Amino acid sequence: MLGCPWQRCGVHFQRDMLGHVAKAHQPMVAAAIRGVFHADGHHEARATLGDVVERLAGPAPKVARLLEAAEPDLLAFYRFPAEHWSKLRSTNPLERVNREIGRRSDAVGIFPNDAALLRLAGALLLEQNDEWLVGRRYLSEASMQLVTAPSHSEPERYGENTISIEFNEEVSELPAAA
Repeated sequence: MLGCPWQRCGVHFQRDMLGHVAKAHQPMVAAAIRGVFHADGHHEARATLGDVVERLAGPAPKVARLLEAAEPDLLAFYRFPAEHWSKLRSTNPLERVNREIGRRSDAVGIFPNDAALLRLAGALLLEQNDEWLVGRRYLSEASMQLVTAPSHSEPERYGENTISIEFNEEVSELPAAA
């Protein structure tokens, strides 16, 4: 474990929850869950989530239970600078990269070995990284300074679990595929 919080995609979570309620309740459930992701901060989001769980306990008890259980994973992005929230609460960029890897590997068809597939995927990931660094930055350099600057370790309690997030740890470079 790298000590990183796990973030669930809010859009996919909401879509999953709508599958657990009748069509008549879907607009209410969607609006309630959306409010959690548009809070002004972590504490407000936790309070909103608690209110939503209480309101949904009657008409959608399964959704209320799942929402309560997923709280740490749904709100993890609030522990980062506000400039990053819109990028971290969704997995759309990751899905786009995965789709591109799938599209390119389908074009090749058959790979001679696993290493060839890894080289293609690695090259596509390096290309994406370069685009985000040079072309259009995914996260601005100024906002990344907020994360990488020597900072705090702020434990957060979720039920019986305590999560401690350190923003100033360095990760060593990964070896290149041979």
